[in-house]
Amino acid sequence: MVNVTEDVFATGAVNPFTKKQEDIKRFTLTNGSGMSVQLISRGAIITSIKTPDSRGQVDDVTLGFDDLAGYQSERNPYFGATIGRVCNRIGGGRFELDGKVVEVSRNRDNKFQLHGGFVGFDKAHWQVTSVRQDGVTLSHTNPDGHEGYPGTVTATASFTLSEDNCLHVRMTAESDKPTPVNLTNHSYFNLAGHKAGANGLYEHTIEINAYGITETDKDSIPTGKITPVEGTSFDLRVPSNLGERLKELQPARGYDDNFCVTFSPPQPLAKVAKATHPPTGRWLEVVSNQPGVQFYTSNFMPDVERGETPIPGKDGAQYAKHGAFCLETQKFPDSVNHSNFPTTILRPGESYSHEVIYKFGVCR
Repeated sequence: MVNVTEDVFATGAVNPFTKKQEDIKRFTLTNGSGMSVQLISRGAIITSIKTPDSRGQVDDVTLGFDDLAGYQSERNPYFGATIGRVCNRIGGGRFELDGKVVEVSRNRDNKFQLHGGFVGFDKAHWQVTSVRQDGVTLSHTNPDGHEGYPGTVTATASFTLSEDNCLHVRMTAESDKPTPVNLTNHSYFNLAGHKAGANGLYEHTIEINAYGITETDKDSIPTGKITPVEGTSFDLRVPSNLGERLKELQPARGYDDNFCVTFSPPQPLAKVAKATHPPTGRWLEVVSNQPGVQFYTSNFMPDVERGETPIPGKDGAQYAKHGAFCLETQKFPDSVNHSNFPTTILRPGESYSHEVIYKFGVCR
């Protein structure tokens, strides 16, 4: 039976929208199979996922921080956060919508927008709308004009844990004006344990059910071209050792690419990816209704070999380059500037609905 408990993660946190001081709530979802998930109301962030390995040893397999200061730090690379109003990149921080040019904030080198701008959904204090037997639903109302976006958007993020070790995340949104919406969850996973670092990551195998990737420029902005994965280092349709694949990619730092997911109509959900850590037996399968997934191998976390200082994480962890992977289900990046990509424009009367299931298990 799944159980949900609530406590206070932090007090006196300043809401970036209202400037009022508020408590940040934490919810712990626990099932009878040894799995637990923790999330907080700031940023609708998943702060912890604990799951057993093949010997029954439970470990936390997501990166995060012990306290609010960690999540507020400029060194936080969006650990576990719900990202919006538009995840990933908007080239030049501008796009055309219904014949008008919209300029949004450019929070990366004043060149483009990343993950919703300076104060994205990841920094909002989400309201608790329901606490259920098996999960929690949070909501955030994003005001008209915020970060340059038209329309007031009301978003929800629902987190549900099942007895068979599935974390179901459902993100919805509605708007009173046409506006782009593309949400994702930015959890960083390491199935060897969140402290296992690059050596643990290199032991993983990865499989991604994709026919192509969206080609990008040096700033990771899509060109509009979709490149087939066949015969390339991006063909991960057959499980492959991640350490070996990262070596093949050199001199590139690693994977940070939107993979175009293969669907089998009329099925609304597709198996997006599966990661396995053979030494512990843990595996993670990702299923979603979204057409893309950003596979990211933490290339821009600190490179300790170059003398950079690791990010201090929870339980004394030291997070560094290649210390985790992300599988961010999404519509394609910069879709607002490419008519051949699945549209991210949400209009009044329409409902945005994003489902993703993270299923954990062990190899028997």
